[in-house]
Amino acid sequence: MSKKLSVLVLTMVLLMTVALVGCSKKLEPKEAVTTGTANAMKLNSYESKSQFTVKELAITSASVPAEQSAMVTSMLKNADITLDGVYQKEPFQSEMTLGIHLKGDLSTNFTIPMVMTKDKLYVKIPNIPFYPLPQDVVGKFLLIDPQELAKQSGQEFNPATMDQEKSQKFANEVIAAIMNEYDQATYFFDIDPKDAKLPQGVEAKQVVQFKITNDNVKQATNTFITKALPKVLDIMSKDEYAGMLQVKKEELAEAKKELQSNTSEVSKKLDELKNYLTVKQFDVNTALNKDNVPVYQDLNANVEVNDPSTKDNVKLSVTGYSQYSKINEKAAFKVGIPTADQVLTIEQLQQKMQTVSP
Repeated sequence: MSKKLSVLVLTMVLLMTVALVGCSKKLEPKEAVTTGTANAMKLNSYESKSQFTVKELAITSASVPAEQSAMVTSMLKNADITLDGVYQKEPFQSEMTLGIHLKGDLSTNFTIPMVMTKDKLYVKIPNIPFYPLPQDVVGKFLLIDPQELAKQSGQEFNPATMDQEKSQKFANEVIAAIMNEYDQATYFFDIDPKDAKLPQGVEAKQVVQFKITNDNVKQATNTFITKALPKVLDIMSKDEYAGMLQVKKEELAEAKKELQSNTSEVSKKLDELKNYLTVKQFDVNTALNKDNVPVYQDLNANVEVNDPSTKDNVKLSVTGYSQYSKINEKAAFKVGIPTADQVLTIEQLQQKMQTVSP
């Protein structure tokens, strides 16, 4: 083998080694979550499915009749909320199907498909058993046009409110600002993918757990209110975001000033927190693939609130997950953009609702 060829082969081997190490290297836990979130915002397309289940719910309150509390808890206990979606960055199109599945005496199921384009939102009108609607509107898509809504309310439409790229950039900055304030050793932990109970088909290079316990919930809340939230307000005040969010810089500055001037009151309230809030479990696991893109997240939350001053008591246990697939593949929309004959405007819906007998 010639010297020149040997050097070439050695160079190729080194490049491949660096590439492989780069793909397999684990990031620090907090960095992994922040990087994964930023990478997710850059995806060209994906499919997603999510499910959240109310495992336990109990409410007692001196101000709410026991019968009313029992009805609410019976309806929501073991309720499932699902959300299945398809996303495409260019040209922008996204669709989600929200499913609400109630158990107990008021057992019922219904789904609400939603479609979003660059400048419009379509929401399919469901058949809700306990809220009868005219049959000729059920199954139609309600058209929500922000530009038309602004015109009707006498306001000037701001195209920035529909700028998806800017929205993603804003979300990245906010998440990074919040994450930066939380101590890695206290809240972020690496989990062996083999122990993470990932669904079949989910291949993860790294799994990171964000965990809040009863011992650090006061610290976590204090960090958010006194450190993270002021930075979020600063981000919102930037010229490029204030218009998009349709917020006034003066009001944000006042909110930040008020927040910072009430630190002693905040500290007092947080000290009281330990008297009535119990965190039995609160953790979020994020699984990242070899490209440091989140492909799966799950939530386990179990908290109790027992306020001695109001005698209000709440027990809530919730589990949930989100899974992402077909990343950067050609988007296969299941609902699609509704045609003209499938669409109702807000005015048309209002007219049809007026014909319904009270």
